[in-house]
Amino acid sequence: MKNIDILEMLEKASALLTGHFLLSSGLHSQQYLQCALLLRYPAYAEELCKQLAEKFQYEKIDLVVGPAYGGIIVAHELARALGVRAIFTERKDLKMQLRRGFNIEKGERILIAEDVVTTGRSVKEVIKAIRPYKPRIIGIATLIDRSTKSNLFNKIHMESLKRIRIKTYTEQRCPMCKAKKPLTKPGSRA
Repeated sequence: MKNIDILEMLEKASALLTGHFLLSSGLHSQQYLQCALLLRYPAYAEELCKQLAEKFQYEKIDLVVGPAYGGIIVAHELARALGVRAIFTERKDLKMQLRRGFNIEKGERILIAEDVVTTGRSVKEVIKAIRPYKPRIIGIATLIDRSTKSNLFNKIHMESLKRIRIKTYTEQRCPMCKAKKPLTKPGSRA
């Protein structure tokens, strides 16, 4: 299964959805990437994360950290490919934090993992949650980059397998709202 394109895998897994979606950013979209549908296939997760890990093969990574929920499988598979540990952050009282006895040693070289980056909000929450441990954040690895801004994380380098542009709309300018199409709120944020 070496180097199969992620778009091909998304299609096979029925993970590129079409409809009327309310995104975590508050924007609306006609398409939504539901990477959980892709990552439910361990062989796809393994192969994609091996490809993503190759982009960081010359960095010494000690630990991979991903946000719950989308980044957990990606962090785990990246860590396996890199031969290091994996942990995840999760929200408690709306604040992203390390729980379950997870810890980061001062100076550890961290790779942050995510399935899809759009606004970067979850990754920024992970960065904020781990900063008190004083790690060295080496980079951000994401399967899909949907962001529209360059330099989303200041000087932290980000790599992805694919950059995808999906048109978004404010509620006021949304053609699906004007056509009165039902709105769906996918994803992990309520």
